[in-house]
Amino acid sequence: MERALLPDVALVKAHVADKTGNLRFRLTARNFNPVAAMAGKICVVEVEEIVEVGDLAPDDIHLPGIYVHRIVLNTSPEKRIEKRTITEKGGI
Repeated sequence: MERALLPDVALVKAHVADKTGNLRFRLTARNFNPVAAMAGKICVVEVEEIVEVGDLAPDDIHLPGIYVHRIVLNTSPEKRIEKRTITEKGGI
């Protein structure tokens, strides 16, 4: 058997966090972000919104705050989406 990788820092992005670190992810972020957050010794989370404790319903919490060590608030993240563009060349 091979040994598991143990990262020193896990960087994840969540949609909403409460002040104790409970996280709610959106869409496909629910696939691997919770597992990545649990794997690191220190977990740093970037969130778009921080709410009061109790505002998230227990069923809406995807990762308990016990795994979160730092929360970074970014209210207006740059959302890069790949777009196919075609450049028109002169004379063609």
